[in-house]
Amino acid sequence: MAIAKNTVCIWYDKDAEDAARFYAKTFPDSSVDAVHRAPSDYPAGKAGVVLLVQFTVAGVPCIGLNGGPDVTHGIAFSFQIATDDQEETDRYWNAIVGNGGRESECGWCQDRWGISWQITPRVLTEALAAGGAEAKRAFEAMMTMKKIDVAAIEAARRGGGPA
Repeated sequence: MAIAKNTVCIWYDKDAEDAARFYAKTFPDSSVDAVHRAPSDYPAGKAGVVLLVQFTVAGVPCIGLNGGPDVTHGIAFSFQIATDDQEETDRYWNAIVGNGGRESECGWCQDRWGISWQITPRVLTEALAAGGAEAKRAFEAMMTMKKIDVAAIEAARRGGGPA
């Protein structure tokens, strides 16, 4: 498979293939596209181990590099997944957090490999785009949440309390 012109490269310790397979089973329009083994020894591994994994996450081409433990991830890079309702929000959030990940604030969580994810209901993005008092209420509601509560955001947009 050819590598896309612009590809997100993510450094993993040694689990790029496991991560790619998890993403492929969790998110639509995701797949493991190719697995490449090291042609010779390198600082983080031996010849024959998985070196690169080409995969797609929600339509975004990626390469996972098994580069060893020297690099850690932070929230400066994240995947943002737009969701249509609470059921979809819960499904992705629970898949990530329930598979050895951890919760963070305002719709952010981190998978077990240290990659950050924003599980963002479209209603929140739409409220922020609306501007003014509606955006302020939705933003302030979001600031109190870990996983986004769609009903609470909808209520904030309307100017009321929880539904």
